[in-house]
Amino acid sequence: MTPDRPTATPDDVVGALRGRLVVSCQAREGEPLHGPAHMTAMALSALDGGAAGLRLEGPADVAAVRAVTGVPIIGLWKAGAAPVYITPTMDAVHAVADAGADIVAVDGTGRPRPDGSTFADVVRAVHGVPGRLVMADVATLAQGRAAEAAGADLVGSTLSGYTGPGRPPAGPDLTLVGELAAALSVPVVAEGRIATAEQAAEALLRGATTVVVGGAITRPASITARFAAALDSARTALVAQEGAR
Repeated sequence: MTPDRPTATPDDVVGALRGRLVVSCQAREGEPLHGPAHMTAMALSALDGGAAGLRLEGPADVAAVRAVTGVPIIGLWKAGAAPVYITPTMDAVHAVADAGADIVAVDGTGRPRPDGSTFADVVRAVHGVPGRLVMADVATLAQGRAAEAAGADLVGSTLSGYTGPGRPPAGPDLTLVGELAAALSVPVVAEGRIATAEQAAEALLRGATTVVVGGAITRPASITARFAAALDSARTALVAQEGAR
């Protein structure tokens, strides 16, 4: 990896995000908003609304958004199948960093990476480029501790609820956010199922350095589905009321 642009210092990057909102702009392949052009427009809209940083998936989206803004970017690449799919190989790590991400987010759960690399390998590679940082996406406090010990610059609650059997809970794991903030010396990123402004504010109050919100802001299909479902329920109730008269 070789830097191809002036880079901010790690303190600059973290300082720009401290106490502020990061918006995750992602769209899956096959969705109407998938692709760099749409995600660039989404990212710029988020910045217009007051976001201080962005979380982007895939080198193409990272590069496209980097070309139009200098705000901190958390980059990742969802590749391959579970269990480890967030920037799962060294090739993916290099590609995300080369695309211009200030922070490279990777699976920090300690599960085996598909190419046999370790989290420590990721840290060495990313730290080889001035200004680049590593974010460990974890599911537990123990994983957060291990990631910090291995050199993570930031630790996120991103994977809480996604690594075990069953469906993830409906809300964010604010308990984990608080535990990580109390136990770690590196910045903690609150991320995962944060659906309301109140939850985002609570994450900050519990010690998060910054808060990432994604689907509640940038997934219009799921947002629309919530409203449509609420009206469906109301319509059913109205029909029932009419039938009872």
